[in-house]
Amino acid sequence: MVEANYTSGEDYVVEFLGYRFGFNAYDFEQRVTAAAVKLGLISGNELDEDETADLVELAADGRIDEPRSPLGRYLVRHWERLSLLDGESLVYWVRKLVFRGAWLDHRVKEGLLEVAWDEDVADFGYRDPRGGRALLELAPVPSWHELQFRR
Repeated sequence: MVEANYTSGEDYVVEFLGYRFGFNAYDFEQRVTAAAVKLGLISGNELDEDETADLVELAADGRIDEPRSPLGRYLVRHWERLSLLDGESLVYWVRKLVFRGAWLDHRVKEGLLEVAWDEDVADFGYRDPRGGRALLELAPVPSWHELQFRR
Protein backbone atom coordinates (compact mmCIF):
# COMPACT_ATOMS: atom_id res chain seq x y z
CA MET A 1 0.00 0.00 0.00
CA VAL A 2 1.31 3.43 -0.97
CA GLU A 3 1.54 6.03 1.81
CA ALA A 4 -0.17 9.19 0.50
CA ASN A 5 1.65 11.68 2.71
CA TYR A 6 5.28 12.74 2.54
CA THR A 7 7.33 13.06 5.71
CA SER A 8 10.95 13.86 6.42
CA GLY A 9 10.29 15.16 9.93
CA GLU A 10 7.88 17.15 12.04
CA ASP A 11 9.51 20.61 12.21
CA TYR A 12 7.05 21.94 9.61
CA VAL A 13 3.74 20.18 9.10
CA VAL A 14 1.48 21.61 6.45
CA GLU A 15 -1.62 20.42 4.64
CA PHE A 16 -2.03 21.23 0.97
CA LEU A 17 -4.66 19.94 -1.48
CA GLY A 18 -5.73 17.21 0.92
CA TYR A 19 -2.20 15.93 1.57
CA ARG A 20 -0.37 16.23 4.87
CA PHE A 21 3.35 16.77 4.52
CA GLY A 22 5.83 16.86 7.37
CA PHE A 23 9.31 18.28 6.84
CA ASN A 24 12.44 18.42 8.92
CA ALA A 25 13.87 21.94 9.06
CA TYR A 26 16.71 21.29 6.60
CA ASP A 27 14.44 19.63 4.03
CA PHE A 28 11.92 22.48 4.24
CA GLU A 29 14.63 25.16 3.96
CA GLN A 30 16.09 23.48 0.88
CA ARG A 31 12.71 23.10 -0.79
CA VAL A 32 11.64 26.69 -0.06
CA THR A 33 14.93 28.04 -1.42
CA ALA A 34 14.64 25.89 -4.56
CA ALA A 35 11.08 27.16 -5.07
CA ALA A 36 12.21 30.78 -4.78
CA VAL A 37 14.93 30.14 -7.37
CA LYS A 38 12.50 28.37 -9.73
CA LEU A 39 10.11 31.32 -9.49
CA GLY A 40 12.94 33.77 -10.19
CA LEU A 41 12.49 35.55 -6.87
CA ILE A 42 16.19 34.98 -6.13
CA SER A 43 18.99 34.21 -8.58
CA GLY A 44 20.53 31.24 -6.77
CA ASN A 45 20.40 29.08 -3.69
CA GLU A 46 23.44 30.61 -1.97
CA LEU A 47 21.62 32.23 0.94
CA ASP A 48 22.81 33.02 4.43
CA GLU A 49 20.93 31.86 7.54
CA ASP A 50 18.89 35.05 7.88
CA GLU A 51 17.82 35.10 4.23
CA THR A 52 16.80 31.45 4.48
CA ALA A 53 14.89 32.14 7.71
CA ASP A 54 12.96 34.98 6.03
CA LEU A 55 11.97 32.77 3.09
CA VAL A 56 10.97 29.91 5.39
CA GLU A 57 8.81 32.26 7.47
CA LEU A 58 7.14 33.54 4.30
CA ALA A 59 6.40 30.00 3.12
CA ALA A 60 5.27 28.69 6.50
CA ASP A 61 3.30 31.69 7.77
CA GLY A 62 2.42 33.57 4.58
CA ARG A 63 4.19 36.70 5.81
CA ILE A 64 7.40 37.99 7.37
CA ASP A 65 6.81 39.76 10.69
CA GLU A 66 10.34 40.91 11.50
CA PRO A 67 12.73 40.73 8.53
CA ARG A 68 16.19 39.44 9.46
CA SER A 69 18.00 40.12 6.18
CA PRO A 70 18.13 42.47 3.20
CA LEU A 71 16.09 39.85 1.31
CA GLY A 72 13.40 39.90 4.01
CA ARG A 73 13.36 43.70 4.08
CA TYR A 74 13.05 43.75 0.27
CA LEU A 75 10.09 41.35 0.40
CA VAL A 76 8.32 43.37 3.10
CA ARG A 77 9.05 46.75 1.47
CA HIS A 78 7.82 45.66 -1.97
CA TRP A 79 5.09 43.28 -0.83
CA GLU A 80 2.31 45.06 -2.73
CA ARG A 81 4.14 44.46 -6.02
CA LEU A 82 5.49 41.00 -5.11
CA SER A 83 2.56 39.30 -3.39
CA LEU A 84 0.43 39.08 -6.55
CA LEU A 85 1.91 39.05 -10.03
CA ASP A 86 -0.59 38.87 -12.88
CA GLY A 87 -3.10 37.37 -10.44
CA GLU A 88 -0.64 34.73 -9.19
CA SER A 89 0.15 34.60 -5.47
CA LEU A 90 3.83 34.36 -4.51
CA VAL A 91 3.10 32.50 -1.27
CA TYR A 92 0.80 30.05 -3.04
CA TRP A 93 3.44 29.27 -5.68
CA VAL A 94 6.28 28.86 -3.18
CA ARG A 95 4.13 26.43 -1.22
CA LYS A 96 2.93 24.67 -4.37
CA LEU A 97 6.50 24.07 -5.56
CA VAL A 98 7.57 22.84 -2.12
CA PHE A 99 4.70 20.36 -2.11
CA ARG A 100 5.10 19.42 -5.76
CA GLY A 101 8.73 18.51 -5.13
CA ALA A 102 7.89 16.50 -2.03
CA TRP A 103 5.03 14.72 -3.79
CA LEU A 104 7.28 13.82 -6.74
CA ASP A 105 10.07 12.62 -4.43
CA HIS A 106 7.56 10.49 -2.55
CA ARG A 107 6.27 8.96 -5.80
CA VAL A 108 9.86 8.13 -6.81
CA LYS A 109 10.49 6.56 -3.40
CA GLU A 110 7.36 4.43 -3.74
CA GLY A 111 8.48 3.26 -7.21
CA LEU A 112 5.60 4.98 -8.98
CA LEU A 113 7.85 7.37 -10.91
CA GLU A 114 11.42 7.25 -12.14
CA VAL A 115 13.74 10.16 -12.73
CA ALA A 116 15.05 10.13 -16.29
CA TRP A 117 17.11 12.39 -18.53
CA ASP A 118 15.02 14.02 -21.27
CA GLU A 119 17.23 14.62 -24.31
CA ASP A 120 14.64 16.86 -25.99
CA VAL A 121 14.70 19.49 -23.24
CA ALA A 122 18.16 18.66 -21.80
CA ASP A 123 16.78 18.28 -18.30
CA PHE A 124 15.63 15.62 -15.89
CA GLY A 125 12.00 14.57 -15.94
CA TYR A 126 9.74 11.86 -14.60
CA ARG A 127 8.45 8.72 -16.28
CA ASP A 128 6.34 5.71 -15.47
CA PRO A 129 8.67 2.83 -14.48
CA ARG A 130 6.26 0.33 -16.05
CA GLY A 131 6.83 1.90 -19.46
CA GLY A 132 3.41 3.47 -19.68
CA ARG A 133 2.53 7.04 -20.46
CA ALA A 134 4.12 9.63 -18.18
CA LEU A 135 1.95 10.23 -15.15
CA LEU A 136 2.33 13.97 -15.36
CA GLU A 137 3.90 16.83 -17.16
CA LEU A 138 5.03 19.66 -14.95
CA ALA A 139 3.01 22.74 -15.69
CA PRO A 140 4.87 26.00 -16.23
CA VAL A 141 5.26 28.33 -13.28
CA PRO A 142 4.87 32.11 -13.18
CA SER A 143 8.03 34.19 -13.06
CA TRP A 144 9.03 36.87 -10.58
CA HIS A 145 12.32 37.37 -12.45
CA GLU A 146 11.58 41.02 -13.30
CA LEU A 147 11.13 41.73 -9.58
CA GLN A 148 14.02 39.50 -8.45
CA PHE A 149 15.89 40.43 -5.29
CA ARG A 150 19.37 41.66 -6.15
CA ARG A 151 22.09 42.25 -3.59
